[in-house]
Amino acid sequence: MSPVIETEEHKALRAAVAALGTRHGRDHDREALWSEAGKLGYLGVNLPEEYGGGGGGIAELSLVLEELGAAGCPLLMMVVSPAICGTVIARFGTGEQKRAWLPGLADGTRTMAFGITEPDAGSNSHRITTTARRDPDTGDWLLTGRKVFISGVDIADATLIVGRTEDARTGRLKPCLFIVPRDTPGFTRRRIDMELTAAEKQFELTLDDVRLPADALVGDEDAGLLQLFAGLNPERVMTAAFAIGMGRYALTRAIAYARDRTVWDTPIGAHQAIAHPLAQAHIDLELARLMTQKAAHLYDAGDDAGAGEAANMAKYAAGEACVKAVDQAVQTLGGNGLTREFGLASLITAARVARIAPVSREMILNYVSHQTLGLPKSY
Repeated sequence: MSPVIETEEHKALRAAVAALGTRHGRDHDREALWSEAGKLGYLGVNLPEEYGGGGGGIAELSLVLEELGAAGCPLLMMVVSPAICGTVIARFGTGEQKRAWLPGLADGTRTMAFGITEPDAGSNSHRITTTARRDPDTGDWLLTGRKVFISGVDIADATLIVGRTEDARTGRLKPCLFIVPRDTPGFTRRRIDMELTAAEKQFELTLDDVRLPADALVGDEDAGLLQLFAGLNPERVMTAAFAIGMGRYALTRAIAYARDRTVWDTPIGAHQAIAHPLAQAHIDLELARLMTQKAAHLYDAGDDAGAGEAANMAKYAAGEACVKAVDQAVQTLGGNGLTREFGLASLITAARVARIAPVSREMILNYVSHQTLGLPKSY
């Protein structure tokens, strides 16, 4: 399959998801949309068929999120639950973990959050201080640490927590992933008061000697870093799709306004000062979509190294394109662009998220300059 020319199946999936999104619209009920998308098989399109998924990949899942975003109703937890957590469990989980979680993640009846970011570690996953140690008497794991800016913990059945364990051979700490059910004793959350308008809330998490059974560890204790990065590339691709969908939504509203809004007997869209920036925003979104499709294609083909580079580039391009599209859409509407009626003003803040999370554009530029261009590391 070429990542450039979409298959008929992908076009049909786009059309079907667009119809669902249009029916729910900007003022959608998040739970109702999530439930319907799950029943229709859209949430688990990337998960294995034997566990109730669609047997597709991140290419299909990112397409679903983009189209929902373009209709004004993106589901942020798609980035986390099926894309990161579902991927990690499908690739590395034990048979029991797959049976316990994948069917629910696929049909939307269960959701999982993802906890990696820490107050002091920022983008440096090697500085994570959440630690896991074994109870020598029981074999249980004991987790201690803090996480910040973790989405949807209150609505998730569990959180996939990135911690570090001591390597018995070297004594060094290595990353490992643990499934922590929402109501586990010692696992507490505090909602972060955000200016961002979103259905999914952000939380700071505290883990105070959280006791977990031995089978809470996902996969192989020695494959932690591989498992971690297996979830981060899909996260970047999905964030890119999220941004492209948001940019498309804003642009669609602006184009409709520019066609209809008439000043001095001429639609404002006839003026190049209005038309050209909208055309540029459209071009930038299309270019970002191409790189997103390439990244998804490489990931689904098993090329983790190639996908890492492309996913970072896609996320960078989509974040920039989204911010510019939203800004131009608001400017096109003038004062109306700041009213609740037209629903664009809240996107100004939301668009910034794609430049910041899950990795900042500055860190992506570091990655490309160091990994791709071979320039000396600055950090």
